[in-house]
Amino acid sequence: MKIEIQRLPASKLKVKPSDPMKLPFGSVFTDYMLTMRYQNGAWLPPRIEPYGPLALDPASMVFHYGQGIFEGLKAYRKGKEIFLFRARDNFNRLNASAKRMVMPEIDVTTAMESLKELLLLERDWVPEAKGSSLYIRPTMIATEPRLGVRPANEYLYYVILSPVGPYFKEGFNPVGVLVSEKYVRSVRGGVGYAKTLVNYATGLLGLKEAMDSGYPQVLWLDAIERKYIEETATMNIFVRFKDEIATPPLSGTILPGITRASVIELTRDWGYAVNERLITIDELVAGLRTGKVIEVFGTGTAALIAPIGQIAYGGAVHKVSGGTAGELSLRLFEHLAGLQRGDTADKHGWMESIRW
Repeated sequence: MKIEIQRLPASKLKVKPSDPMKLPFGSVFTDYMLTMRYQNGAWLPPRIEPYGPLALDPASMVFHYGQGIFEGLKAYRKGKEIFLFRARDNFNRLNASAKRMVMPEIDVTTAMESLKELLLLERDWVPEAKGSSLYIRPTMIATEPRLGVRPANEYLYYVILSPVGPYFKEGFNPVGVLVSEKYVRSVRGGVGYAKTLVNYATGLLGLKEAMDSGYPQVLWLDAIERKYIEETATMNIFVRFKDEIATPPLSGTILPGITRASVIELTRDWGYAVNERLITIDELVAGLRTGKVIEVFGTGTAALIAPIGQIAYGGAVHKVSGGTAGELSLRLFEHLAGLQRGDTADKHGWMESIRW
């Protein structure tokens, strides 16, 4: 694919961070971004241009009716090779979100080839330090300047890049979650499974209350019966019982996480009984009290695997694994991190690489 590139003079290139491990997540961005516009019923060719502000009409429909979706994935570097983990699945999920939000889908091959061109241009921004990566944020927004409730006719797709260190700066240590008993995130028949702007906006108040209480994550319950655990603000959740590993099913209210799918496949390969089923908060708490629950962990692109050490619910704090990281959480983290760095054999065909 030939992509038009608007290059910067060397004097305009940014100074790259000396230690990406110390960067606050998503705070520094690279020199270039990818853009592609949808007009007159078709996508125009993608182009690479200097990273900078977007020029949007105040009447752009994304501001008024919320047609906006995004994805999150990472690139990893080893020498003169960049690795992408299940990137095509990210673009397939972007298209699923687009369909739900009545937005145009993007050809996955075009998305992959244009992303690889951008990464090649920005290869010096991909950090090599263990635990670091280049975070990739594909985004699509409605740009047609029109007031009136209907799907827009014009859209902008763009990709920005950000070098990052570990999502949790305290390292692979358990995090605490506060179960929200006051707010809900999504309902069946809604947009809970789409990676759309509104899903994150509706969760901000519950997340803020959790953080104000000293917990970095909020755990959502279902919106109907308010008793089944669903997911956290940024992660899917797994519960390891003595006789099974369980995770909430994809019933339309939670994000179909790519790390989630990978964990299900890996643990089944390793001989665990894995079930996608409803888990009540009472079952989880009772299991923690009796020892039937061995460990709880979250999964997601940003954190990869995040062991959960305590769960606050019903006015009480319930310890998980004695407040330490579980052995399965650590095994999954090391395996997936090794796979993404190119140090572990890829038996599932999940990785793609770019060489120069």
